[in-house]
Order: sequence, then structure tokens, then C-alpha cells
Amino acid sequence: MISYVAGQLVAKGETCVVVDHQGIGLEILVPGSLLEQMPAVGTEVKIYTYFHVREDAMQLFGFANPEDKELFQLLITVSGIGPKGGLALMGALTGDDIRFAILSEDAKTIAKAPGIGAKTAKKLILELKDKVDMQDSIETALKHGETKEAMPKDSRIQADAAEALTALGYSSTDALRAVRSVEITEEMTVEELLKQSLKHI
Repeated sequence: MISYVAGQLVAKGETCVVVDHQGIGLEILVPGSLLEQMPAVGTEVKIYTYFHVREDAMQLFGFANPEDKELFQLLITVSGIGPKGGLALMGALTGDDIRFAILSEDAKTIAKAPGIGAKTAKKLILELKDKVDMQDSIETALKHGETKEAMPKDSRIQADAAEALTALGYSSTDALRAVRSVEITEEMTVEELLKQSLKHI
């Protein structure tokens, strides 16, 4: 309903921001990670929003980009993770980290978020692993990092090796799980990682 809000940032709270949009002060709940990135009060901002309606409340949730908003909408489809849990998860981990954790079935990483236990993390992976596409996730991570060179070296060669495995016909989940199973050393090349990853498939 409300795709994004653009206007002047007038206040920052512990869990929300207030944006003046044409004379209306809109309170938007945001993950802690976005709150930290917010510019000074008085600056013009654009926040991608999800409008959540319950019997007893109407709330706006805000994100830095459309991909994170889309991810939040996926997260809240999992029973046991409401908007509060989704926001906590996105405050503890970046959208890219969550996507890669789902693809590699890394429940331990997801369970690091406050209020998300190991059981819920496994359930989340089970319900969302077929809804998150690896190629899209790599492209999103690159877009947010601007260039592949801007990514940490480990992530960069993991992304390259995983892309190569999917090109060979392996599923994105199997490819990413295999790549994540290999311990990466400083001297390791994509070719070496690819060879070692194949042993885990």
C-alpha cells in the first residue's frame, strides 16, 4: 500500500524514526542496523516501507532498499516469526547474510538474532529455502557492495565458486552448502575452492 516514504527525518528513537512527509509525521519502525546508518535529523531520506495491519494496530516498517523489504515480507510468512521477530533478525544480520544463511542452511547464524531459537531458525530455513534464489542473492549482495571487488575476499570467491557449481547443474542450495563446507585460506583461488567443494556434493 505504501511502497516508500520520502521526506525530512525529524526524529530518531530506539526502534523507530519519524519522517515528515508533506506535513505528516510518519513513525516508521526500522531494524537497528538501518537506525545506525540514518543521517542527521533534518536530512532528506527515502525509506522503503511495509504497511502492517492488525486488529489492534497499524504499523509502518522501514528498510534501506526494496530487497530488504521483500526479505522482511518473506520472513513474516514463517509462523512463529511476526514483524517483531523479522525486524530483530534484520537488525542482527544484514539482508545478504540472512539470504546466504537460508541458502546454505546455516541455522546457527540465524539463531544469533534475539528471540530466534535454534528450532525457529531451522523452521525458517525449511520454509524459505525454495523461495530464495542464489543467483538473485549474489547479484543483490554485489549491488549493495557496488562491485565484487568491494566484497570481502572470502565472500567473493565463495560467490564465484557457487556460481560455477550452479552452471555445472547443481542446485543453488547444494552449491552454496558445498562451498561453505570448505575452510578458506588466504592463498586459496576460486579453482581450488571449486575442486574442494565438489568433494562435499
